[in-house]
Amino acid sequence: MRILAVTNLYPNPGQPERASFNRQQFRALATEHQVRVIAPIAWTSSAAARSVAPDRRRFDDGMEIEHPRFCFTPKVFRGWHGHFLRSSIRRAFTRAVAEFRPDVVLASWAYPDGWAAGQLAREAGIPVVVKVHGSDLHAVASGSVRERRTREALCMADAVIAVSDDLGRRCAAIGVDPVRIHTVRNGVDRDLFAPGDRATARRALGIAADGFLLLTVANLVSVKGIDLLIEALDQVKDGGVPIRSVIIGSGPLRRSLEQEAHRRHLPISFLGARSHATLPDWFRAANVVVLPSRAEGVPNVLLESSACGTPWIASAVGGIPEIAEAFGGPNDLVAPGDAQCLANAIVRAATGDRARDQELLPSQGPFIRSPVAASTSPLVPSWLESARALAVVLGDAAGLSMPGAVGGELSRPDRTTRVA
Repeated sequence: MRILAVTNLYPNPGQPERASFNRQQFRALATEHQVRVIAPIAWTSSAAARSVAPDRRRFDDGMEIEHPRFCFTPKVFRGWHGHFLRSSIRRAFTRAVAEFRPDVVLASWAYPDGWAAGQLAREAGIPVVVKVHGSDLHAVASGSVRERRTREALCMADAVIAVSDDLGRRCAAIGVDPVRIHTVRNGVDRDLFAPGDRATARRALGIAADGFLLLTVANLVSVKGIDLLIEALDQVKDGGVPIRSVIIGSGPLRRSLEQEAHRRHLPISFLGARSHATLPDWFRAANVVVLPSRAEGVPNVLLESSACGTPWIASAVGGIPEIAEAFGGPNDLVAPGDAQCLANAIVRAATGDRARDQELLPSQGPFIRSPVAASTSPLVPSWLESARALAVVLGDAAGLSMPGAVGGELSRPDRTTRVA
């Protein structure tokens, strides 16, 4: 099968760590199919735009990747960004259709990517599949032009892929035919993310071997709830439970979050972005991973944490309860937006006594326990298993017969494709 992928969420020479999950899934697809990628770069990312070759093409992971310049109006007229993207990638898309002759177009991100790719695919008479991740639905204001364009993108697609059942239900709620909605969870690189010795990982990172280490890996934006983590850590700092925190990630809120942590005298280290290849040692070094998001699809950092055998604490939003149930592990789900509830869960993790949370820090909000607890690291799907499940949906949209996904099942009664 020949797959033409269109997404702004893809690494480029100037942003090598951007959306590594797409690179890993497309690379896995390319081991069994022909894949070509159009990954536009925003004109506002001038350093990234300057880093690409003059013809804006490169070859990596067995795929040809083209980086056209995405010209748009920053922060305004977002309802027109689909039109801007369509114009920006039209030449690259037309060339790819002529040279590559794709069987199907895969757009990863609902709007503007899915809308622009869908329009161009329709013109070329090629089926299109749109994959949604979470924020491309959660962050869209109800009644906005952007919401209307998002609905148009999903409703024109031959199939819609969601990374969680919850996200699939949201697609149906805005008018997408449930028959065309499929759940395909992302995977992890199980060769890279695997259990290991905590002391060895801490030596490799040059950090102290003793002490309780709390790790957060996230973009520093409001939806990730890092402000709630700071508030929760402030509540437990005088409770006799020494906790050291490390936050890996970059984003527009970094400076304000650092200032707030400093104001509260909290031992939090903001390390900025780190190479994806360095994350396994951080997961293995940590005692617990915390992600207090206000909204999510299915965060890959929790899958990677589970693959490394490290427990996590996360808000019960989006697809997070699904992976807590599917993959197990001694994880805690907490009420979203509740810093007190999060503080209680951190104390439980730090003391190793989950039964004493009422004694240590009385809760003022609900606490939600993961329905599954396991003593061993769960087997999280690999990227190849995820890619094979994705290929089933792509092949169906293209009218081609694909073998079922390894490690998953094709389920028509509830109209979902699952990898678990």
